[in-house]
Amino acid sequence: MIEAIGSIAVVIAVRNEAERLPLLLADLQKGELPLSELVVVDGASSDATALVARLAGARVVGGAPSRGGQLALGASVTQANWLLFLHGDGRLPAGWDRAVAQVLARELANPQGPKRKTRPSAWYFRLAIDAALPALRLVEWAVALRSQWRQLPSGDQGLLVSRRLYLQVGGFASVALMEDLDLVLRLKPHCRLRCLGVPLRVDGRRWIERGVWAVGWSNWLLRRAWRRGVGSQELASRY
Repeated sequence: MIEAIGSIAVVIAVRNEAERLPLLLADLQKGELPLSELVVVDGASSDATALVARLAGARVVGGAPSRGGQLALGASVTQANWLLFLHGDGRLPAGWDRAVAQVLARELANPQGPKRKTRPSAWYFRLAIDAALPALRLVEWAVALRSQWRQLPSGDQGLLVSRRLYLQVGGFASVALMEDLDLVLRLKPHCRLRCLGVPLRVDGRRWIERGVWAVGWSNWLLRRAWRRGVGSQELASRY
């Protein structure tokens, strides 16, 4: 089954992730999926991020420190049929490759075009925040609920999407913040966003340093400001 699912390109947006990025790259290399391309888009890091990515065998592309722009650039230099977008501070669990292979096998069972049996899908991971704070389990639950019922997963949960669907909706916008919500809102009319059922563990530093409720409130304010038309550069300065 794994050999039959087609080519997959992994695109990782990073900035100053020399400590965490090698762990994510190791997780990817442990899997059995045919990852035809592994692209790390470095947003002007001041540490050894680009070096450790090259040492791990990734193709490194330099771009301005704008996450939307970085992800869009990474996708543009790949050719694979499927795109897996990740942030550089994530960790993938054992079995992530089997979960991806299973959903892609089901997707390939449905032909593209007007004779397709069901709507296409894009997929995200279940969010797990790498910090032992009880309040964060509530955050994870709220994110899971929002992702399932409102179809609004965040970029921290990754995104697996066919190149055809990604290009159909215009891909990532070159914006510094809210690139994830911008893209999923354009995807929603064309597909169903589904959970892969396995966690993607993200760095909990920001939650620990600033406090769970402070970060949650700040994120809500940023999303509200974005919906009201505040520009991405202004949002990034508030972030």
